[in-house]
Amino acid sequence: MLFVLSLPFGIWAQNSVIRGTITDQQSEVPLIGATIQVLESDPVKGAITNETGYFVISDVPVGRLVIRVSYPGYESQTIPNLLLTAGKELQLTISLQESFTTLNEVVIKANDDQGQSINELATISTRQFNTEEVMRYSGGRNDVAKLVANFAGVAANNDARNDIIIRGNSPTGVLWRMEGIPIPNPNHFSTLGTTGGPVSALNPNLISNSDFMTGAFPAEYGNALAGVFDINLRTGNKERHEYMFQLGAFSGLEALAEGPLNKKNNGSFVVAYRHSFVELASAAGINVGTSATPRYKDLAFNADFGYGKAGRFSVFGIAAHSNIDFLAAEIDTLDLWAEPNQNAYSTSLFGVLGVKHSLILNENAYWRTVLSTSFTGVRYEEEDLAFNSDGEPFQDLEVRDDLTQIRLSSYYNQKINARTTLRTGILLQQQQLNTLVQTRAGIPDFNGDGTPDWWKQRDFDGWFHQSEAYVQAQYRLTEKLMVNGGLHALYFDHTQDAVIEPRAAINWQVAPRHKLNFGYGMHNQTQALPVFLFQTQLSDGSSVPSNAALGFTQNQHVVLGYDFKPAPNWRLKTEVYYQMLSGVPVDTFASSFSMLNSGADFVFPERGGLVNEGKGMNRGVELTLEKYFSQGYYGLLSVSLFDSEYKGSDGVWRSTAFDGEYVVNVLAGKEFQLDAGGHRFFTLDTKFTAAGGRPYTPVNLEASQLAGKEVLYEDRAFSERLDPYMRWDVKLGFRQNSKTKKISQTFFLDFQNVTNRENVFAMRYNVDKGAVGRINQIGFFPDLLYRLEF
Repeated sequence: MLFVLSLPFGIWAQNSVIRGTITDQQSEVPLIGATIQVLESDPVKGAITNETGYFVISDVPVGRLVIRVSYPGYESQTIPNLLLTAGKELQLTISLQESFTTLNEVVIKANDDQGQSINELATISTRQFNTEEVMRYSGGRNDVAKLVANFAGVAANNDARNDIIIRGNSPTGVLWRMEGIPIPNPNHFSTLGTTGGPVSALNPNLISNSDFMTGAFPAEYGNALAGVFDINLRTGNKERHEYMFQLGAFSGLEALAEGPLNKKNNGSFVVAYRHSFVELASAAGINVGTSATPRYKDLAFNADFGYGKAGRFSVFGIAAHSNIDFLAAEIDTLDLWAEPNQNAYSTSLFGVLGVKHSLILNENAYWRTVLSTSFTGVRYEEEDLAFNSDGEPFQDLEVRDDLTQIRLSSYYNQKINARTTLRTGILLQQQQLNTLVQTRAGIPDFNGDGTPDWWKQRDFDGWFHQSEAYVQAQYRLTEKLMVNGGLHALYFDHTQDAVIEPRAAINWQVAPRHKLNFGYGMHNQTQALPVFLFQTQLSDGSSVPSNAALGFTQNQHVVLGYDFKPAPNWRLKTEVYYQMLSGVPVDTFASSFSMLNSGADFVFPERGGLVNEGKGMNRGVELTLEKYFSQGYYGLLSVSLFDSEYKGSDGVWRSTAFDGEYVVNVLAGKEFQLDAGGHRFFTLDTKFTAAGGRPYTPVNLEASQLAGKEVLYEDRAFSERLDPYMRWDVKLGFRQNSKTKKISQTFFLDFQNVTNRENVFAMRYNVDKGAVGRINQIGFFPDLLYRLEF
């Protein structure tokens, strides 16, 4: 690798190309004759869009760029911090907003709000992110979920997983969308009903600029309580083939290819494959520091066939496979995920295949439809190392989940005029679930064969139908005052429940650098399928479904925000929020249990006989001070102070499992140019995170010793706290552009938890030692990444 980085280069600068499309933000109609200019270039570089809104700017010097886009009658837009390398051309899709000014007036106002959402109807508690940030920020492991952990309102103080806790809500309340349609949990080693995992299956090299929402999201997003990841896939280069090879200690070994597809219609493709580096290193005999080797691989693609007479078609997909074995003979007695008296085997599958169609109906309207199918498969087995009557270990837990989902999303978008946009659509979903969970734990040997009998906790093979519909509109009363409103309808046939949810937001530019925001949203979510299908065991050994009638859980969001731009490329933002949850599943008898505390682990609580009578409450204040990348440096300070509580069937208000009280992130970075031609750069990024200790339920040591397993003080649920979480990461990088060839190389070395702080993960009862032990999170961990683009 060092040899590649030190390859000799010529003496002349290698320039590159910028390509893209300019459209109307409200109607997505191409803008013909829009002007694109590379600022601060000498000589001046620029282009004008053709009849399809397409432009090309050639012979642009590599490095960080700023471009400005303008069009008569529209607000011009300035886009800073664009990274152009020798090995890859820059692909852009830019939308302009029609101005209230007349065509005879000159539009001098430039929109340079870098935090503005991609979805123009999402105007509060939304932050746009890009994959360049995913690579640049320290501690991110090339994972978009780790990236958003830097944002205000987000807590992710679990080094082993990427579950996202938004404003104190369970991670199960997060909605993942791709290309405008919901997708299952996009993580390796995932389980049914969860939204996170140890390793992301989303390849950031295929992701375009996307939105992350933390509350009061617009009417088109449904069946979610906490937040939304709205992922857009990028298209490939429409003119030339490009390739990329990448090696990451955590994300794996990767190869990517892209290029033109159906050049007549400006089509393109991009495809990438990743394979676990730890698995390859272990197979080669290299000590990777773990006896349980994680094996994972994924393939992702996006094929865009361009615009034809029937509209624009694209096909996209992801396929992922992962498995890991925990063998008792090879683990430590305090291993985080394994037990000392059993072997465990885990396998998971994940796949999405979708077809997207966009049709421009006229100069003010378009229609978009996405049809997708997805599959999630889980296999998990535990083998008890105790012996049966034959003197052999026996299997004591089996989990088999196969979920196939077919979804159809379709919406119509109408730009009524410069002030008003209307969007209405539907989402239809069919789910087929074949699931079996059976255990021997705690079950007597009724048949006398020397082994405890099987008991089926879950046994189901059938279909679920879910329908959603929405209508939403945006009205700009003036250039400084905008109102968004809408209704979302949700129907779930399994319980025959239906609800209509109002959503609203107001954005007021009270002064040139000051903006006020207000948002309200009612959000409902069905229960996770494992909760519905749990079966309660009767005294005769039989079992019956006992959660089948559970209805929606509801969360009402209220958000008040203030935005201030103290200087160019600086932003100060604060939001205050309040959320009230109702319809939470709790026990029928007096207890501290609540489903609000589920979702941060690999499995759901084994609980039957639940009713929708629990409540919850989240409130907090958030502060973000951000310096966007300019003049070679950037910075981000995010502070979240929050309170998350719940009430079980015993009527007592307690902290939830996610009530960390505070999260503080301080992140800063600097890029140093090493030569006059701008071909070599050194980057430094550092991040410090401090978060309050998570509440936990203490172990009843005496009862655990008698039972031979962990027993908790249920009446003291979440009454104690783990020690505060702190972590410091430092990332060093080097980027080199060839002077003579279309080749660029990037190398990052990410030192995670550089102080090797022992952050506590959990307090767990250890069966072997008969004592409560502290389980720590990952200590110092160096992650490296090397990328070659050509």
